This record gives sequence, structure tokens and C-alpha cells, in this order.
Amino acid sequence: MNMYDVIKKPLVTEKSTIEKDAHNIIALEVDRNANKIEIKQAVEKLFKVEVDNVNTVNVAGKMKRVGKHTGKRSNWKKAYVTLKEGSNVDFFEV
Repeated sequence: MNMYDVIKKPLVTEKSTIEKDAHNIIALEVDRNANKIEIKQAVEKLFKVEVDNVNTVNVAGKMKRVGKHTGKRSNWKKAYVTLKEGSNVDFFEV
């Protein structure tokens, strides 16, 4: 699996920003079939940082309704990647 197939996009939310500043943890949306080893290798290659730990969460898609029609959003996987001391990833470089 290609590293660009493993990592889909960063999750930039209020919670993920606080975790990044306080504990050096970044949140990413990843492929549903990717395992922790593939996620670690992809982050290390793509961002050129050292990874300490990877935790994953399978997020269930919500049921949504528009008028009388109902539908379901897709399920997806989230990864919390803990970086080693001295490593830093900045998604919005100034």
C-alpha cells in the first residue's frame, strides 16, 4: 500500500490542536484497512519525523436525513499518532 493511500488527510479540530500542543499527538484520517505498522511507516516517511506510538479508532458513520429520505455516512478510521520528543509536524506553516 502506498503511503499516500494510507494517510488521507489531517484532522484539524479544536481537540486535535490541544492534543498536539500539550502531548505532541497528531490526528489523521487513514484508510480503513491500514494497520498501525503501515500508519507509522507512512507518517515517518511523509513527514520525516519519529513516531513513538499509534492508536486507532473506527468511527461509525452517522445516519442523516433530508426531508423524507434517509441515508448513512461512510464509516472511517482515525489515527492518533504520538511523536517522539523533538519531532514536530506543522500542517499550516507560515
